[in-house]
Amino acid sequence: MIFSHASTTLHLWQLLTRLGDAQILLPAAAMTVLVLFAQAPTRRLAVSWMALIAAAAVITTASKVAFMGWGIGWAAINFTGVSGHSMFAAAIYPMLMVAFLSAPLRGRHGLAVALGGALALLVGVSRVEVGAHSWSEVLAGWAVGGAVSAAALAVCQTSPLRIRPIVPVVLMAWVAVMPFKLHASPTHSLVVRLAMSMSGNETPFTRSDLMRREPLLTP
Repeated sequence: MIFSHASTTLHLWQLLTRLGDAQILLPAAAMTVLVLFAQAPTRRLAVSWMALIAAAAVITTASKVAFMGWGIGWAAINFTGVSGHSMFAAAIYPMLMVAFLSAPLRGRHGLAVALGGALALLVGVSRVEVGAHSWSEVLAGWAVGGAVSAAALAVCQTSPLRIRPIVPVVLMAWVAVMPFKLHASPTHSLVVRLAMSMSGNETPFTRSDLMRREPLLTP
């Protein structure tokens, strides 16, 4: 009975963690950007948000490549790179929720942002629960992604959203269905190959390699 409960809980965390997958979130963000870019009042918002997401992706990838290629990490806080799932969730879900709820909210984005932030929070916790990341890596992801959302939402305050109801319906269907349909994203293996190519090493540095250098901080 205990084993069954633990197995069910793990399955739920594994499902939640898929909600931070780049191959699910980036198409949803791209669809929203296209809709925003098609309207003159929100064109600046569309360009700014996509540019910020791209910059955050570069920062996240660079942190992973630095560790896997050269072993640059922080053993004391168990840090091997920014959590990509946490970053994308924090950078994209608040704005997606604004798009979902823009018509009913009539420009008041507080509830939408709170819902998006809560979903990003769950994605981050799931990364720890499934053993993919440490808390320091998740917190870094939230910080980088949160900065993207904060900057985009600042632009959003001066860009009134006029989104047809069909757009939120399609976005919601995509995010709800794709975790069950798509295979796990190959982004990790691509980053590993990039790190190996740039560093010239045959194998990537691992968390075990990092932790052998220095003990974790203890209370």
